[in-house]
Amino acid sequence: MANLSGRIAALPVMGRFAVFVALGVAGALGQAPYDLWPATICALAIMLALHKPCTQPRRAAFQAWGFGLGYFAFSLRWIVEPFLVDTARHGWMAPFALVLMAAGAGLFWAVAGYIAARLAPGRALFVGLFIVGAEVTRSLILTGFPWALIGHVWVETPIAQLAAFGGPHLLTLVAVLAAWAVTLIGTGRAAAGAAVLAALGFGVVPGLSGATLPPAADAPVVRLVQPNAPQHQKWDPAFRNLFVDRMIDLTGAGEVPDLVVWPETSVPFLLNHIQDDMSPLVEAARGVTLVFGIQRADELQQYRNSLVVMGPGGQVQSIYDKEHLVPFGEYVPGAALLGRAGATGLARNLGTGFTPGIGQGPISLPGIGAAIPLICYESIFAEEINDGGDRPRLLLLITNDAWFGKAAGPYQHLAQARLRAIEQGLPMVRVANTGVTAMIDARGRIIQMIPLGQDGAIDVALPPALPETAYTRWGDLPVLLLLVGSILMQILMQRRISD
Repeated sequence: MANLSGRIAALPVMGRFAVFVALGVAGALGQAPYDLWPATICALAIMLALHKPCTQPRRAAFQAWGFGLGYFAFSLRWIVEPFLVDTARHGWMAPFALVLMAAGAGLFWAVAGYIAARLAPGRALFVGLFIVGAEVTRSLILTGFPWALIGHVWVETPIAQLAAFGGPHLLTLVAVLAAWAVTLIGTGRAAAGAAVLAALGFGVVPGLSGATLPPAADAPVVRLVQPNAPQHQKWDPAFRNLFVDRMIDLTGAGEVPDLVVWPETSVPFLLNHIQDDMSPLVEAARGVTLVFGIQRADELQQYRNSLVVMGPGGQVQSIYDKEHLVPFGEYVPGAALLGRAGATGLARNLGTGFTPGIGQGPISLPGIGAAIPLICYESIFAEEINDGGDRPRLLLLITNDAWFGKAAGPYQHLAQARLRAIEQGLPMVRVANTGVTAMIDARGRIIQMIPLGQDGAIDVALPPALPETAYTRWGDLPVLLLLVGSILMQILMQRRISD
């Protein structure tokens, strides 16, 4: 590793930068749909090892930014897809969106590299800890964007079960510790590195594997309906009735389930226009509760992205309005100013976008129990799902992943849904417009699914809920305290060495 560091240090500035960008791309291979978590750990290990001899804060920041640029450019490549739905209007913005998003997210890592080199130069673990802090920070500030967190690479492994104790940031911390342990191999502290890896590989992992969670004999049966409506046709008057009729047919076929769920904005009309006559939906539901996504205008003529629970006879039993909207997708920050300049959200049909709901809590599903409702983007915010109320029976997510295309985006979104189930110890009903629709158990396992790009319906017995998890009770607080304590310890150790 020392020889490699020397060779890279001898490269010109842009040559070194290119190496870090390439390492970032390799690190991103751990994200879905590839799930090559060893690539992420190895890339992080090399990056940390190359940072160790770097004691110049600006250079450290530049290197970390290069790694982040490569990592986010590859992980978030799906972000161009929404701009290609209406290519003539928005297509020109696609490359700028990807570059700006990757560069902006990479800046969090650049700050981490700078601070680490400033406070404790020469400590690879210190750099890693500050990168964990950077991941926490980008999850929270400026409305937050916790997509492609390093910890997400564990979703397909038993280590993902640690999310029940510390959420996604604990998984990120574990990934960084594993990478740091790799850097110790071949050094005088090889035994310490081997001990960390052994604890993960032979101690933690088997203990987290867990058994499957079969449904109870009297478990309610949920029908998940996927219409597969491409985004460019979803709102087209020539096609929209086709997709509604498809959902009606899929809902009304076969045996009667206990609950039927349609995806986000699956009904392409305003609720205000159909609420007085929902007879086609009522007939298809055959007396059971139907959950569907739709847009609506409230009494102030503010438009909402909503989830509706419809009971027998077409009675609207409850409405949940999406609380965490997508910036520049469902609303425009500073809309009063930017709206005059013609800036509108990609998903908008109405003015400058939607108005968020506020503090609505769980919804009741008759015969099943309380459910935490989530609409699309809301499912990526682990800390916002802990509502502190009575224990619900399930997580209920409706989404329209047609915006994300058919490559990485839908699978990364699905991976995060699986983590939410693990964190809360609750099964998740996930229904997507174009896929992936899935029933997920409380350990994040997919029980049954409808693949991406297909229409269809599946009837699945609702898996059981687990007891309240540590993450449900404490959220991110324990991990944040552990992170801050570890950083302070590293600073004290550095001062002792300096003295």
